[in-house]
Amino acid sequence: MKTPFDPQSVKQIDALIAHCGGDPSSYEGNLIRQFMQTGLRLLTEEHDTGQLKLLTRALKEMRYAFNVFNQYPHSRRISIFGSARTQEDHPDYLVAKELSEIMAANEWMCITGASNGIMKAGLEGSKRKGSFGLSIRLPFEIPINKVIEEDPKHILFRYFFTRKLMFLSQSDAVAALPGGVGTMDELFEALTLIQTGKADIIPVVLLEHKGGSYWRGWEHYINEHLLAKGMISPEDQYLYKITTSAQEAADHIRHFYKRYHSSRYVGDMFVIRLLNPLTDTQVSSLNKKFAALLMSGEMKMSEPLKGEDEHLKLPRLVFHYTRRDFGLLRTLIDHINDL
Repeated sequence: MKTPFDPQSVKQIDALIAHCGGDPSSYEGNLIRQFMQTGLRLLTEEHDTGQLKLLTRALKEMRYAFNVFNQYPHSRRISIFGSARTQEDHPDYLVAKELSEIMAANEWMCITGASNGIMKAGLEGSKRKGSFGLSIRLPFEIPINKVIEEDPKHILFRYFFTRKLMFLSQSDAVAALPGGVGTMDELFEALTLIQTGKADIIPVVLLEHKGGSYWRGWEHYINEHLLAKGMISPEDQYLYKITTSAQEAADHIRHFYKRYHSSRYVGDMFVIRLLNPLTDTQVSSLNKKFAALLMSGEMKMSEPLKGEDEHLKLPRLVFHYTRRDFGLLRTLIDHINDL
């Protein structure tokens, strides 16, 4: 029996890739080849119809959503989470709308669910032009709000996991307002991915109206039941900021990108791209203050490393990172922005 990996099958797959406009010899062409081979393997493995439907639908959802976001490659984006039940006259609704308005004035786009409550507040603040609405199919879901209805940036998901993937993979910041189980799910997903290094570090703001106690109560639980019992590190508290001011939340997010631009791994090296370079004295102080982040060697300013293909004009801070203590890494980024 033929397999997707035998020479004849590979030849036919490569011919189909070329027929559809791809280059089988390129890195991207190789990824598509692997993708097609994985799909073909499902033919001879014992997968039931439900599993095949899940795989197919999830893939189609992700492809469509990535295609929508890819049309706005240069825009910073903030995801706003919170309860769909928050009324439009509630102070949490108003502060969410204010934050979205401030971020839109600074040319940020907003990603929320497409229902009512805090989601609608975020979309109202950023207006239709600057909004993405990510809906989920639920039997009791409130209809799509008028701000994003019939907009091409409205995306309907069947699965929570594909929806959350888009929220977090496409966001440069997260703002969470008081909400229920869904809000907690989205917030802890973001914190988990950042804490474990599975997602880039981004600013996470916990916002509510002045006089509110929701997030202080949440933090009390975190401190009493997680931090005090050694289940998280003290530095993990730096992964989020609690505030009751939309302006302070916006300033916190914008400050994160004052000098820091982005980061990635290149082999064993961690590369922090900067909007402007650090001096030798500043780099020396970082080496002393954040030595715990170094696996070996020291932090150095650098040109783009071999294998990098993005943002090649930006200066880099490069070091052999331990790949742990991401709360401490967040404080390094803050310190770089403060210099």
